[in-house]
Amino acid sequence: MTQRPTLVCASANPDKVAEIEKLLAGAVELIPRPASIPDVVEDADTLVGNARLKAAAIVEAAGLPAVADDTGLEVDALDGAPGVHTGRYAGPGCTYADNRHKLLGALAGTDDRGARFRSVAFVLWPDGRELAVEGVCEGSISAGERGSSGWGYDSVFVPADGDGRTFAEMTDADKRALSSRGRAFRALVDALNQT
Repeated sequence: MTQRPTLVCASANPDKVAEIEKLLAGAVELIPRPASIPDVVEDADTLVGNARLKAAAIVEAAGLPAVADDTGLEVDALDGAPGVHTGRYAGPGCTYADNRHKLLGALAGTDDRGARFRSVAFVLWPDGRELAVEGVCEGSISAGERGSSGWGYDSVFVPADGDGRTFAEMTDADKRALSSRGRAFRALVDALNQT
């Protein structure tokens, strides 16, 4: 039996870390990000670039392989925005609620609500090897917020493969089965099993 790889989680977002832990449960030995590592400025112009920046900071500080991810919400009526700026769509220091409010305001009066979440899961090893996989979840933006679970844009995103509920109206397991992050990390586990 192959030994499970050990990876340091690059994310400092507790919501994201909890989700990643569940997605990777049993497949890898996940080590929390050392508290001494400062936040990484995510200023790349792609999701892969931002994930690489986060993983590289961990590898440099800890000397261990690191797993990072980045997710963007691409809204058709907004020409793919907020995209790589999804987490800070409403500006520096914004809250999840600020981002949702800005998004719903930007879509007011339009029937074009098509959108997708795109996630990249990325592993970087100290020897420079890297592995990047992607997961996509097609869907739409609801007219208003629905549901109380989840975080981020969950209360306004309705996955196309679902049953009409927003992610915030689903159980965690239902969301993980459909989400772009879930799809990306399942693809990552498959890829790691082949290395």
